Amino acid sequence: MVETSARLLKLLSLLQLRREWASADLADRLGVAVRTVRRDVERLRTLGYPVDSTPGVSGGYRLGSGADMPPLLLDDDEAVAVAVGLRTAAGGSVTGIEETSVRALAKLEQVLPSRLRHRVAALSSATVPLPVGGPSVGADVLTAIAATVRDHERLRFDYVGHDGGSSRREVEPHRLVNRGRRWYLVAWDVDRSDWRTFRVDRMTPTIPTGPRFAPREAPSGDVAGFVARGLDYALWSCRASLRLHASADAVAQRLPASIVVEPGDEHTCVVHTGADSYEMIAVHLAMLDVDFDVLDPPEFADHLRRTAARYLRAADTATSA
Repeated sequence: MVETSARLLKLLSLLQLRREWASADLADRLGVAVRTVRRDVERLRTLGYPVDSTPGVSGGYRLGSGADMPPLLLDDDEAVAVAVGLRTAAGGSVTGIEETSVRALAKLEQVLPSRLRHRVAALSSATVPLPVGGPSVGADVLTAIAATVRDHERLRFDYVGHDGGSSRREVEPHRLVNRGRRWYLVAWDVDRSDWRTFRVDRMTPTIPTGPRFAPREAPSGDVAGFVARGLDYALWSCRASLRLHASADAVAQRLPASIVVEPGDEHTCVVHTGADSYEMIAVHLAMLDVDFDVLDPPEFADHLRRTAARYLRAADTATSA
């Protein structure tokens, strides 16, 4: 009986781990025959757990949704991770989640074994959160957007831009990205036929959602990098596009990920960069120690001419001395 109960708990844990399991895979993980898995699934159903099944030779099982949430079975590291995550969420950027996180954390700490409670307490006592201001996002908005990402459904929303103007957008949502206290949605803008990044705190989703769509490949193959590059580029006061006389691989290894490097031929590449001033862009280029051509803007080329003339005068002075 004890062995059967332990196996049922392990089966329930496995069903919570993955969306769907083949009968044979569950049998392998549990070390039993497929018919034993069928009997154990029936026992779980008798206990009130909604386990859905798929008939056929390749049939399987999934944990369905029911009136009550089944108990979560966590190993030590998972329990600590959840507790730490709840502590972080208590001071996070999602509107209304702080109090809920505190309540959930209190319930979790009541049932944590002492060895795990000490680990969580040690981290809490050694950590001092740094208060950061900024906009927050409603949990209902995040979950609504996440559902459209999961279900590959078009999302319609009203959006307030940087200039305060409002527009109606329709997109194919790809991923949510969190950076600091801000949430961003990476999506394919249907009207503009291009990838865009939207600040979630400026979005007001509308219901119902749009039709389903076939997911596209992620922009640049790296969603987080795409968002980081877009944010950094938007914050630069001065920008420049340059052709560097070096391979893209060689240049990319010496530049931060926020700078876009476009491969040219095997000996050249194009770089889109920026900084708070043209002086800083020039300094960064000098540190690369490669030849380059200015593609844009003319103002940066003018800055380089003035700087070059200043350096030549200094060099001539040193020679005459």
